[in-house]
Amino acid sequence: MFPKNAWYIACTSDEIAGEPLGRTLCGQRVALYRGHGGKVAAVEDFCPHRGAALSLGRVVDGNLMCGYHGLVMGCDGKVVSMPMQRVGGFPCIRSYPVAERHGFVWLWPGDARLADEGSIPALAWSDDPEWAFGGGLYHIQCDYRLMVDNLMDLTHEAYVHVGSIGQNEIDASPVKTRMEGETVVTSRIMESVIAPPFWQEAMRANGLDPEALVDRWQISRFTAPGQVLIDVGVALAGKGGFEAAPEHQASAVVVDFMTPETESSHWYFWGMARRFKPADVALTEAIREGQGRIFSQDLDVLEAQQRNLQTFPDRRLLALNIDAGGVQARRLIDRLVQAEKTMAATAGTPETAVA
Repeated sequence: MFPKNAWYIACTSDEIAGEPLGRTLCGQRVALYRGHGGKVAAVEDFCPHRGAALSLGRVVDGNLMCGYHGLVMGCDGKVVSMPMQRVGGFPCIRSYPVAERHGFVWLWPGDARLADEGSIPALAWSDDPEWAFGGGLYHIQCDYRLMVDNLMDLTHEAYVHVGSIGQNEIDASPVKTRMEGETVVTSRIMESVIAPPFWQEAMRANGLDPEALVDRWQISRFTAPGQVLIDVGVALAGKGGFEAAPEHQASAVVVDFMTPETESSHWYFWGMARRFKPADVALTEAIREGQGRIFSQDLDVLEAQQRNLQTFPDRRLLALNIDAGGVQARRLIDRLVQAEKTMAATAGTPETAVA
């Protein structure tokens, strides 16, 4: 259901500032912690002595000590020591390639030989003082592909997000879907409309008249296995829309990374990056809180959808033109999964490399 030979966000950097963190990622229980020199490490969350969860232990001299009987595990998955015991013959456990980038910890759950840190997505705003970013994390009880569907078709905003980012003109504006290499792009443009409440506040914050007519855009870009970046914003009508000068617009990038937990649950890392008033910390927090409330509305819808799909697994779902982006995204995911299965069958790759 999900590719494993890929980089996924495992957690934010501050989630493992102190104690180890246990998290299920792509069906695998992983213990994440900071080892020698504060470098992030990830191993199977399984003590080879009695099967205890290593994530319930603590970090000692850069290694992970099991909290059950004191077995000490190295970052490479090899047993280091255990009080009063010989450990030379203890089996190793799995360690995972990890890297810390952009305030996130990235993990490669598949074949470690294929992990290339150069393929971790580049996020332009992460180290640029001209950008501000605020975000959060939701644990959602639904297939991560349902969230991809949700983000690639923003028609639902007119119904789910009334009073924030929803408006009637969304339904009246056609959606266009195209491929840019291996990226699926859906776009919707609304011309000469009144901005919805969320964007009126953004206009006010950027010194624009919130009651003025605007051109609004939504451009979603999906990159497998679970990244959706959405260019969103408004510009004073007739000033160039997406290409308008900064003083005529309020815009941002909605950042979405989905990491599967199981086939019916996932970790959703969300946020918004903007280029207007980046030094305004209060504005960043206000936008983060507003965005968090908006996304929480999606959570209820998607979890109920997952329950329906599990209850009625044989019901045929309808695909309309507004669903084209999600359909294309799923095709990309399916191709990656099939390629991994073919590789495993041909080269004898361990089954843990595919889902």
